[in-house]
Amino acid sequence: MEITVDIESATPMFSQLVMQIKQAVQHGKVAPGDPLPSIRQLANDLEMNNKTVAKAYRLLERDSVIQTKGYRGTFIHPDAMANCTVDLNAWVTKQLRETIATFRKAGVTDSEIRIAFADVLNQPQGG
Repeated sequence: MEITVDIESATPMFSQLVMQIKQAVQHGKVAPGDPLPSIRQLANDLEMNNKTVAKAYRLLERDSVIQTKGYRGTFIHPDAMANCTVDLNAWVTKQLRETIATFRKAGVTDSEIRIAFADVLNQPQGG
């Protein structure tokens, strides 16, 4: 599996990594159980910040495309193929669009929506 990052792209580098790893799974270039490079190794290979690679790995692990096995490393998840089609960003965007449309229909201004959204995001989780 070869990963390349276009630093000139409008797509964030972590998103490019996520997309390329998902595509590698979908096209059979990697299989469940296959190892992935460590965060440090991939960051060095791509000449990018470790935090960028770590963010991509966290998102892939959240989506069950990869799994981390402690000191043994990071591997392609057994259910990776089925989980590659999950796009939480698209789902969140759809949900927000629908909610904002409901607010606007009720007469709430965009400014009021922004303030309420920021307030909710700034609240401690569970609150």
